[in-house]
Amino acid sequence: MNSLTEARIEEIRAFNRFYTKVIGVLQSGMFDSPYSLTEVRVLFELAQAEGLAMEAGELRRLLDLDAGYLSRILTRFCNDGLIVRERSATDARRQIVSLTEAGSLTFATLDQRQAEKIATLLEGLSEEDRGRLGASMATIRSVLDRSAAPRGPYVIRAPRAGDLGWVVWRHGSFYSQEYGWGLDFEKLVAGIVSAYDPARDAGWIAEIDGTPVGSVFCMHKDDTTAQLRMLMVEPSARGLGLGGRLVEECLRHARESGYKRIMLWTRDCLVSARRIYQAAGFALESEEKAVENGVEVVEQVWARDL
Repeated sequence: MNSLTEARIEEIRAFNRFYTKVIGVLQSGMFDSPYSLTEVRVLFELAQAEGLAMEAGELRRLLDLDAGYLSRILTRFCNDGLIVRERSATDARRQIVSLTEAGSLTFATLDQRQAEKIATLLEGLSEEDRGRLGASMATIRSVLDRSAAPRGPYVIRAPRAGDLGWVVWRHGSFYSQEYGWGLDFEKLVAGIVSAYDPARDAGWIAEIDGTPVGSVFCMHKDDTTAQLRMLMVEPSARGLGLGGRLVEECLRHARESGYKRIMLWTRDCLVSARRIYQAAGFALESEEKAVENGVEVVEQVWARDL
């Protein structure tokens, strides 16, 4: 492994150590109970069946547990009076598991204790930090769990204090990581942001759970032409149609402001953005080769009438 990979691995391991301590996984029992984290999770899945029986094999596949380990957990639950195990009426090889009244009560108690623990954790945080925490957890899940449902819903709003700095930072860091563009590109974006005039121009920030995930600006080019600038959607928020919605806002504002035409500047490697522009009626007008931080690029101008 190279040093970069080793550093990333250590970051994740350090987070795991921190978070398992925060949520009490290291204790002998979860939430002052005699049951471990895995056992509480089994109770959770059985409770989600809402009074219906669940096949033991389905439970094992759902939680990716060793069959012998799950069998020992179920035996303990059975001895404690929390579950009932029966053979399937249609296939004697299959075992059906359901919670007893005592099992449902035990889960409800543990579930309430967990909610109280999380509430206590959040009490000392500002609303902004709560939003950041929730968004960060959603990002971790979306990155590691490809089957997770898309994030949302999103909100599109006008820029607030701090948003312009975020736009510069995310453009600089994202395009450096993805395409190798350097500080000069970030300085270019900073110059565009500094030219933004709220009295004449308009901007929109997309956010999910209080965290910015996208941006676009409609800025003055000349008396008859507007320019769409700084369209970006975070990778974690893609697939929601957010890019198209941001472009729609830009076009609407340009029309209402009396512009006859709108144009934009982009690069041919930004394929996803180009598809959004084409879908919105933009057509390629010109292109030329250039270099960004030693990387060859093809710069393009797209435009459409309003």
